[in-house]
Amino acid sequence: MMTKYSVIAFFAVSTFLPGASGAAVARETSAIQVPADSVAWVGESGTASYYGPKHQGRRAASGVRFDQRKLTAAHPWLPFGTKVKVTLAASGRSVIVTITDRLYSNRRIVDLSVAAAQELGMIRAGIAEVTLLPV
Repeated sequence: MMTKYSVIAFFAVSTFLPGASGAAVARETSAIQVPADSVAWVGESGTASYYGPKHQGRRAASGVRFDQRKLTAAHPWLPFGTKVKVTLAASGRSVIVTITDRLYSNRRIVDLSVAAAQELGMIRAGIAEVTLLPV
């Protein structure tokens, strides 16, 4: 009778144990932060927009509070703290911003703070074609 319970216990443990250890490994690897200087990124071009004032004071994905007066930006995957040179294609004006948030749009490559958008002269248009380069 003990043998029957031993066999059932063995199968129950062997079935659930590999799945549990795999989940623990996945949690550990997703928490690893990539240093900004380890990203092999050469730049990109596309459409930029900017955050409206309604985002002022809200927490960004990096944990810092958004301040529309600072030169910051949101990017889909660049590490937080990465410095990026944003150049307006139409005029050649540029600004250096720090990535502090995530962008969840497939139509834009970057969302800029109001201060960064003002320096580029794109407030009136709302969106503009830009080039991003590492600093």
